[in-house]
Amino acid sequence: MDTLQELLDIDGVVAAVDFSLDGSLLDYEAKMDMSEELAQKTAQYCAAVSLMFNTLASSFTDLSGMNWVPQHGWAYSGGEWTVCIGADGKRGVLVETSLADFNELFEALGGERYS
Repeated sequence: MDTLQELLDIDGVVAAVDFSLDGSLLDYEAKMDMSEELAQKTAQYCAAVSLMFNTLASSFTDLSGMNWVPQHGWAYSGGEWTVCIGADGKRGVLVETSLADFNELFEALGGERYS
């Protein structure tokens, strides 16, 4: 898995954040003007979504008979931005969507390439 600084070197990435599933900010790096307060709020938001996906994945595994656990990561895209989360839901990047190579991002976040 890449360091936060290495994640920032990926095209389009403007911020990289490590957080715990309780929402605590562990570390962050940014190329944009990102205060520590904004990084903390980002960590809290992403941890909440990761926990929600953990719960839904477990329930959907039981319902569908398909294995959706453990979580590897998730992404949300809106407006001009995308958040990509990997590392079992505890590390993420904010990226300009138009510049994103999602295979590269998820691979760098500790996941697999998707073809």
